[in-house]
Amino acid sequence: MKGYQFEDTQGTFHLKKAENISYLYFPIAGEAGLKSSLTPNLGGDAKIDQNTFLLEPVSAENLVNNRNSRNFWCNVKGIGSWSLTGNAAEALSKKFTEMQDDSEVTAGFMWQKTTRESKKYQLRGEILSFIPVEKNVEVMLVTITNTGRMAQTVTPTAAIPLYGRSADNIRDHRHVTSLLHRIETTDIGVLVTPTLSFDERGHQVNHMTYYCVGWSGNGEKPVDFYPTAEDFVGEGGNFERPYAIVKNAEGVKAGTRIEGLEAVGGLHFSEVTLEPEEECSYLIFTGITEDIQEIRNLSKTYTTREMVLEELEKTKAYWQEKVNVAYHTGDSDFNQFMHWVSFQPILRRIYGCSFLPHHDYGKGGRGWRDLWQDCLALLIMNPDGVRQMLLDNFAGVRVDGSNATIIGSKQGEFVADRNHITRVWMDHGVWPMITTKFYIDQTGDLELLEKEAAYFKDKQIARGTRTDTLWDESYGCWQKTKRGVREEGTILEHLLLQNLTAFYEVGEHNNIRLRGADWNDALDMASEKGESVAFSNAYAGNLADIAELLEAYRKKTGKETVSLLAEIVSLLEDNPALYDSVEKKLHVLEEYLHACEHDTSGEKVEISIEKLTENLRHKSEWLMEHIRKNEWVKDSEESGWFNGYYDNHGRQVEGDTKTGVRMMLTGQVFPIMAGTATDEQIRQITKSADRYLYDEKVGGYRLNTDFGEVKTDLGRMFGFSYGDKENGAVFSHMAVMYANALYKRGFAKEGYKSLHALYRQSANFEVSRIYPGIPEYFNGRGRGMYHYLTGAASWYMLTVITEMFGVRGQVGDMILEPKLLKEQFDEEKKASLTLQFADKNWKITYLNREEKDYGEYQIADVTVDGEKINFVPKQHEAILPKNMIEKLSGNETHQIEVVLAQGNITL
Repeated sequence: MKGYQFEDTQGTFHLKKAENISYLYFPIAGEAGLKSSLTPNLGGDAKIDQNTFLLEPVSAENLVNNRNSRNFWCNVKGIGSWSLTGNAAEALSKKFTEMQDDSEVTAGFMWQKTTRESKKYQLRGEILSFIPVEKNVEVMLVTITNTGRMAQTVTPTAAIPLYGRSADNIRDHRHVTSLLHRIETTDIGVLVTPTLSFDERGHQVNHMTYYCVGWSGNGEKPVDFYPTAEDFVGEGGNFERPYAIVKNAEGVKAGTRIEGLEAVGGLHFSEVTLEPEEECSYLIFTGITEDIQEIRNLSKTYTTREMVLEELEKTKAYWQEKVNVAYHTGDSDFNQFMHWVSFQPILRRIYGCSFLPHHDYGKGGRGWRDLWQDCLALLIMNPDGVRQMLLDNFAGVRVDGSNATIIGSKQGEFVADRNHITRVWMDHGVWPMITTKFYIDQTGDLELLEKEAAYFKDKQIARGTRTDTLWDESYGCWQKTKRGVREEGTILEHLLLQNLTAFYEVGEHNNIRLRGADWNDALDMASEKGESVAFSNAYAGNLADIAELLEAYRKKTGKETVSLLAEIVSLLEDNPALYDSVEKKLHVLEEYLHACEHDTSGEKVEISIEKLTENLRHKSEWLMEHIRKNEWVKDSEESGWFNGYYDNHGRQVEGDTKTGVRMMLTGQVFPIMAGTATDEQIRQITKSADRYLYDEKVGGYRLNTDFGEVKTDLGRMFGFSYGDKENGAVFSHMAVMYANALYKRGFAKEGYKSLHALYRQSANFEVSRIYPGIPEYFNGRGRGMYHYLTGAASWYMLTVITEMFGVRGQVGDMILEPKLLKEQFDEEKKASLTLQFADKNWKITYLNREEKDYGEYQIADVTVDGEKINFVPKQHEAILPKNMIEKLSGNETHQIEVVLAQGNITL
């Protein structure tokens, strides 16, 4: 079928007969807490959190199987009953035939409109859905139009099943919790206020009311109501052919109270006669509140159709303003694709990683890794407040270098683990440094390193290997000193502890232990002897980056020392003989962990910045050289790549084995990104990746080759079908990071290949079957899975802006280093980027009049607001110093024009 089409430059798109595609869903949400998902037939759910679901919780399979979705019916006099959503037995029987209704979905940021037209009923129905930014209410604006030549009499009915309890009750006590329901009809709708809430917190008095209310566009209230599923469906009926609709049955009146049944927001309106082309409208509101008066206020706030449409425009404007980045290349569809990719980090901030149908794991919130990676996008689009967010986030680090893994509902609130399992992901120390460096480069705020934050504390100590028997909840969640004072350390100290403790926690091959898993959560069965060479590279890169920031900090502030926790001195021994010895490294780590396993000394020592910088560089260089020497593998074609892992038997995982070539993408990303891989090794890696991992049919670079076994000494991923999720799918996040690493090292064509393959697959609707944006992964059939809520969006956006367009910060200076390919420029030989940098708005336009490819051009001229400037020149980049930027006005969009001309770049 033909895919969606974009309508404007703001990401609005439409798709005909979208209901013929299974598993499609669309997010609408507000800032107050309500989060919904909508299918083309208005299936999906709505909730505030795990314990507060307005509609029945759904996972992906429910989208194609559930009958009890949102619906709006018209009983057409003399003909029958028609569903404006297509959720009717009659409509489903005609699906995929010429008798199927004509339908179309149109959508933009946080709003969806479905249109359906029936030849049999001579009616057109339109349902516009959105959630106002500051209200926990889902709005449906329903419009019915007579498309026939004769007058028709219809009786409209809204029918929305109200679930009204915790997701835990979908199976556990489903019937028993319905007995808690207290259902009431008012003059405008149906209210459900359960007496108690049964969930993992225990039996608690409930204060939430779940409701469905509505009125016609001219203010007419429902005549009666169908408030229970039992009476609405009727004996032998179902939600696709409900007795009440088929019989146009009389409902109950306002003021009716019913206890102990499943509820429906059934609003039965009076019949209306429509002349040809005449229309009528209905305003339906479903929501959650603790204040009943809020429900009554809706009738004043949204009295008419016009008032609802006015609120819709405010909602559209709000979300469009959040995405203050715009892209212009020669591919207009790619520009719009990037508009949606840039919106996805905002969706993940709201939904976490749990509250859309494919994300049917977990109970809400974001994990540690998500927190830091989402900040990357925020630093580009909405940098205000990110500094405080970083400071608050660092308080989740433990003094042993590990961290809380779950973020609470409030900023700076942490939980040890969602399921109270003691577990350490060995990559968690990597991400705060990556985000902090990006923040400092974008802002020049080196002083952040000297700001202080607390340390998280619970019973888990010694990097998750022991329990603190002296700790209980009365101690609190913050690390204390022996004097009982809360321990606080600089951001630099937090970064050092995360990266130094990891450096010493090694396996028998002297790479950092895998522990519970790394970025790939499914490598979770090698906790004793597993090692992650992949992320050992990342830590090596971090150590070098900390050293670089320290040098810049010393130069800017003039300070020669930094104050650090006294216990950290043991981790700062600088001795190659120590680094070579697994036993000695583990001894150093154990000494440190023992010294601070309950309380810290509270003592600080002054450390020379010069010596600390040298120390960190030595550790980084040793680790990189160790990996180059021991982890490079080759195949029979004399092509090579890096081994990324050791399994729980202590065996090297990758290479040309008896059972075939074993290669993993993650193990190539971080040696390239960190600088471990030489340029020649990168050339070999890209050849190997193209040979063994690249599959154009499913979106580009797979995460791994087929190992052909259920490898229970490495991770559960090998139990998955090959080509799905972590086992050999095209996993967008790592494919994007592969591109990012290649761009960083000057391999732009190779990096573009990975990015473009993901875009092409995402946009190939006939195969990917997803709306605009990037999914978590593409399965073995090329279908996009786990859409919207993926860290790949932040990294894709970051890579396009800072590497492809080459606009990035360097300790506050603006760097312009385009790596655009010739094919990416438009017909006028231009490509442009609009964004914020240093609290100012910019439009940066590259002119490639000579039509040169990357590697063939260099920057010839730079003008700012029409005036040619003396930029700091390098062979392939221009630097706009921070002091120059600060002199410019902050009230306008500054125009930068960069002329590219002949000039070879040495790679």
